[in-house]
Parts: sequence; C-alpha cells; structure tokens
Amino acid sequence: MASPVADRGEHGSVETALRDPENDSASYSKDNTNLAGDAPNRSSKFTTYIRHFERTLVKYNLETRGVQRVLPHESEALNWRSYLQPFFLWTSINLAAQNVTLGMLGPHIFALSFRDASLCAFFGSLIGAIGVSYIATFGPVSGNRTLVFTRYVFGWYPTKLIVVLELIVLLGYSMIDLVIAGQILSAVSTNGSMSIVVGIIVVAIIGWLISTLGISVFHAYQRYAYIPQLIAFSILYGISAHNYDLSTPSQGDSRTVIGNRISFLSITLAAAVTYSGGAADYFVYYPVHTPPAALFSITLVSLLCSFTFTYCLGIGLASGIAATPAYKAAYETSQGALIVAGFSESTSPGNFNTGFGKFLSVVVALGLIANLAPPTYSSGIDFQVLGKNFQKIPRVVWNSIGVVIYTVCALAGRDHLAEIFTNFLALMGYWVIIWVGITVEEQFFFRSRYGFKLGADGLESRRGWGQSYDWTIWNTPEKLPLGMAALTAFLVGWVGAILCMAQVWYIGPIAKVVGEYGADVRLLCPLASLATRVILIG
Repeated sequence: MASPVADRGEHGSVETALRDPENDSASYSKDNTNLAGDAPNRSSKFTTYIRHFERTLVKYNLETRGVQRVLPHESEALNWRSYLQPFFLWTSINLAAQNVTLGMLGPHIFALSFRDASLCAFFGSLIGAIGVSYIATFGPVSGNRTLVFTRYVFGWYPTKLIVVLELIVLLGYSMIDLVIAGQILSAVSTNGSMSIVVGIIVVAIIGWLISTLGISVFHAYQRYAYIPQLIAFSILYGISAHNYDLSTPSQGDSRTVIGNRISFLSITLAAAVTYSGGAADYFVYYPVHTPPAALFSITLVSLLCSFTFTYCLGIGLASGIAATPAYKAAYETSQGALIVAGFSESTSPGNFNTGFGKFLSVVVALGLIANLAPPTYSSGIDFQVLGKNFQKIPRVVWNSIGVVIYTVCALAGRDHLAEIFTNFLALMGYWVIIWVGITVEEQFFFRSRYGFKLGADGLESRRGWGQSYDWTIWNTPEKLPLGMAALTAFLVGWVGAILCMAQVWYIGPIAKVVGEYGADVRLLCPLASLATRVILIG
C-alpha cells in the first residue's frame, strides 16, 4: 500500500520548497544543497557532511523539508489510502506501553475501582482527542506545521513561548518512552542482566532513524506498527484478565473519590491533548480540499479506541496488584516489569510458554518506537519555528539534538517514572488545554467575522475551513498579528491553572475544595483565558 506522501518526487523535497520566494530564509538549490544562510566558502566538515546526507535523502526521494510551508501544488492526490492513514497513524502511536503504564495510575495511585478508572480514562481521552482532531484539520488546508499555524493566533514573538513549552512536552514524552522500553527489556532479560540503559539507547537510535528519514518513512512505519502491538496486547488481555479486580470499590470517602476521579480524568486528558502540538505536522502533504470533517472524525475515532484499549489494560493489571503477589513484586521493580509479569506463566491459569511471553514483552517494548517517532520528528521542526536563524540549521540536525537531550534525561530519570508521569505529564497538560482553547476561539469567534483572504500566491482553492487566513505570510513577522491579546489570555489562563491544579507538591485553592487530596480541575483553565481575549479584542 503506497503512502499518501511516499511518491512525492522532487516537488516534495526541501530544495523545491526553499527555491520558492515565499521561503526567504534559506538558500537550497537543486545542484548545491547548502545549509541555509551559509556561504560555500565558509563550509566546515560538519556542514559538508550534512549537505552530503541531505543529498542522499533527496536521491532516494526522502524528505529533507523542515519548517517550510507545503504549497498547494506540492500536495498529494487524495485517495482511499489517504483516509486510512490517519487511523493507522494514531492507532500505531497509541498502542504503546506508555499508555498502559499511565492507566496503572488509576487503581494504584488514585485508588480507583476498575469501573471508575476505565470511565475516567474513556472520557478524559475523548475530551483530549477532540482538541487533537481539531488541530489536525489545519495541516492540509494551510500546508503549515502546527506551531507555524500558531503564529496566526499568537504572533511571531509570543509563539516562541509556545514552541519552548511544546519542545519540553515532546522531549519529555520521548524520555518516558525510553524509560519504559528500557524497563521492559531489562525485565525480560535473565535475572535483569540487561541494563535499562542498554534498552534506552537501542530504542533511541531506532526512533532517531525513522524520524530523520522524513515523512514518507514515518508514515510507512506507522501504517504497520500497530499490528504486532495489537496482537501482543490482545494476548496480554487474555492471559492476565483473570487477575483483574473488578469488584473492589474506589477507596476513600465520597468527596475524596470524586476528587481522585477528576484528577485521573485530567491526567488521561492531558496525555491525549498534548498530541495537539504536533497534530497538523503529519498531514501537511494532504491536499487543501481534504474534507476537514473526515480528517477530524477519523482522528477522533482512532485516538479514542486506541487510548481506551491501552488504558483499560493498564488499569486491569494495576487492579490485580493487591491480590497477585507476582504483580506486586513486579510493580515494585517498575511499571514495565508489571507488563512483563502479565505475560508470566506463573500467573496464568493455562499452559503459556514463558519464552513466548518474553518475546511478546520485547515486541511491546519495541512498539514504543511508534510512539517515539512523532515527537522526535516534530521536535526537529519546532526548533526551526523559534526563528529564521534556527531555520538555517537543517531539521535532521535538530532531530539529532533532540534525541541526545531526551536520551540523557531518560538515563538520569530512569528510576522515577511514576513521579515523572504524575508531575511532569500532568503539569504540561495545562498550557496545551489553554492554547487549544485560544486557537478554537480564534477560528469560531474571531475569524468567523472575516471573509476569505486571497494569498500572495494568487490561489483561492475554496471558501470554507481555514480560508480566512493568508497562509503565505507564515514567515513574515511584520504581517503576522502582534498576538498581545492571545499572550495575555494565555498568561491569565495559567493563573487559572495555578488555582485549579492538584499536584503532589501543590494544591490550588479551587482544587482543595474537593476531597482530601484535592481535584485537578484543569478543564476550568481555558475559561479565564477565553474571557480575557474576548474583553481585549471585543
């Protein structure tokens, strides 16, 4: 099955994109793939190597494009494979051990019953997935990456703040992927003889390779990556289900249970909505006439199904910790070890081959590559969104820098995964919800007042979704909005987040109202920011 972006030819390479007058920040040419902004007489061995590497990518019809806009004539034809690809993409990304371990927090950290945790996970995923699906629709219509699109709402300079926050999210999630993969690979080795460090490094290298080779390889990998994961997790369900505790109720008084439900829902919401920061990146090669409703619906269904499938698996495994000694011992080692224990013959009622169980555990560990590749790919682009000087450095270099950063962080934080999940992940979800809310407000409240703007390229593809923006000014600071109203609203939203958050190290005054441990009511965060922007703009 061909990828919708696989047969792109020369027009899909960065060389053609950078020859377009719209892309004034670079100087690639067909015969001399220079680093943008570098004169040939100042070449170093490093820049010469990068040029050679990019020429090799172009030779094999692979993507070297970075932040540059994909013009309408560069997009791919829309066919039935194009509609299936988003479903495969998000399913492959989400059928990952990371989401299984996140589900474990429901029963084990928040003391929720299987039913309560599963319902919270479902609705948290649904709310978060709506934001991701909305942002994804701007990839085809604009040809711009997600945070380039943010410039049309926040302006040139305030967008840099959003970029920095998004890079923290991307690299942070990648770090978590590596830690979990290392934990699983270490757990399946004989007596833990394989260090977590080795697993971290192996998975990091593979993830770097897939993301560096560009969108064609990225989509091709994601089209099939879900298959072994679906098989492995389905078998894990079948083997471990008899150990799930489906009857024990949530622990605590009624107010505490309500608070814990809200907090766990918020964490699952955060895990889903943080995909929004890169959602449009993977669809910029889709044609401008791609139906937004179709892309939104396919993305939403895929995310909801895959999140629910993996969360409920993690919830089930964690619910059996109290009554299953093998599970308890495994969890005390690591969350990844609990997944391995789920495959163990000693806890299965039938004869299940332990060696095959270890093989499936390895499959699950390597499945995290599908979850690792998207943030790695997007991070290389997002570094370039920081400014024109950053655009002079190719995406492949930024990809490599990002991999080094999150690999080092994974090696340093490999023994503190639960703390990273409950603190870092939850904290990052606040700003994403505020950002998505402001973006939605821009489209439905403000942009709906204005008509279609004909771009500098003279193209008016159709009236409708996303056509009240002039997508040709993506890299022209003086033509973009100042973004002061959006920035002010964003900061006000953070004030709301501080009041509403419930973390181990801090519980806001609004969050304290619910239960013994508070309730993370982050869904209230965007309300203050949206109201502020309406007041400022009118």
